[in-house]
Amino acid sequence: MKAKRRWMWGVLAAMMVGVWSAGVLQRKVVLAAKEPFKVGAVFAITGTASFLGEPEKKTAEMIRDEINSQGGINGHPLELIIYDDESDATKSTLAVKKLIKTDQVPVIIGPTQSDASLAVAPIAEEARVPLISCAASYKIVEPVAERRWVFKVAGSDKHVVGKMYDYMKAKGITKIGIMTASTGFGASGREELLRLAPEYGITVLADERYGPKDTDLTAQLTKMREAKVEAIVNWSVGPTQVLAVKGWRDLRMENIPLFQSHGFGSRKNLELAGNAAEGVLLPLARVNVGPLLGDTHPQKKVIMGYTEAYEKKYNEPVSSFGGHAWDALHLAVAALKAVGPDPAKIRDVLENTKGFVGQHGVFNFSPQDHNGLSKDDLEMVVVKNGDWALAPW
Repeated sequence: MKAKRRWMWGVLAAMMVGVWSAGVLQRKVVLAAKEPFKVGAVFAITGTASFLGEPEKKTAEMIRDEINSQGGINGHPLELIIYDDESDATKSTLAVKKLIKTDQVPVIIGPTQSDASLAVAPIAEEARVPLISCAASYKIVEPVAERRWVFKVAGSDKHVVGKMYDYMKAKGITKIGIMTASTGFGASGREELLRLAPEYGITVLADERYGPKDTDLTAQLTKMREAKVEAIVNWSVGPTQVLAVKGWRDLRMENIPLFQSHGFGSRKNLELAGNAAEGVLLPLARVNVGPLLGDTHPQKKVIMGYTEAYEKKYNEPVSSFGGHAWDALHLAVAALKAVGPDPAKIRDVLENTKGFVGQHGVFNFSPQDHNGLSKDDLEMVVVKNGDWALAPW
């Protein structure tokens, strides 16, 4: 009797394996039978901004694999065509042109950096192919009348500055100094820091700029101290933002709070800066602080789902930048699912997307707003014990 029972269980198990295998094979056959839906991507995978673009590439590839393992987009496999612009705006324009003319993609995500995004926006506009940038400058999508085909998922400079100034106002800080890199990102941030200061009752006492490849910011920091500022804002990406932190600490200026832009939102920066970063303040997207959010927060589920999947696959922490790719690719996929690979229809879907819960906020696009976020989608964060913590107001 026992032998017969074991035999029956064996037959049943074999049948179940056969059914499962048949299901997998059927999905693969269906995927193979339908034309792929293409999405183009341009990231700074190598070069000076590789620490931004590499997690974007990894995130996009992870999402592609997840979607295809689940049957694709309406049965169509997702084909992700990625080019590395090597952190060079000129190479980014070449990549976008190739995606449009040779690969004939109906939608593009990226580039990683503001300079590159500003360079390629007119190309996407002229070709009438929707582009979802992963960079921050508000100029990427403004004025909207000239950027009908361009969207972006990173919070805008004005949102970051607004959140930062709200915090300063709450702390009684009214006199500040600003240090900005001479790049598109730095210039855009500087404009907003200066433009919004009067609105928040803040006076900029010192305004210093530096090159993106400078190796010493002592002179700029010393001028901050001489101006008797109550806080310092540094706005850059790459090595200079770590240089600013170390210089601030070496000059023993801890009594003057140091604020960074959201470009500092990678734990790799914390590793590079080490103990010098303790106490640094910055507005960050919630993707960086998922475990610190309340269980009822609308973004908690998607952030933790991404965080757990990414960290398990790549054995490294998530960052704002990988979150950019998550938001951009999922928005592109949702549009493809709704209307197929028609660039004009994809553009219309993106422009009318409401309530999209992503890594950087709950997106509400409109014909007047191709970013869909506000300063309320950010958290004020402080570096504490080598990690992010919510800053006390």
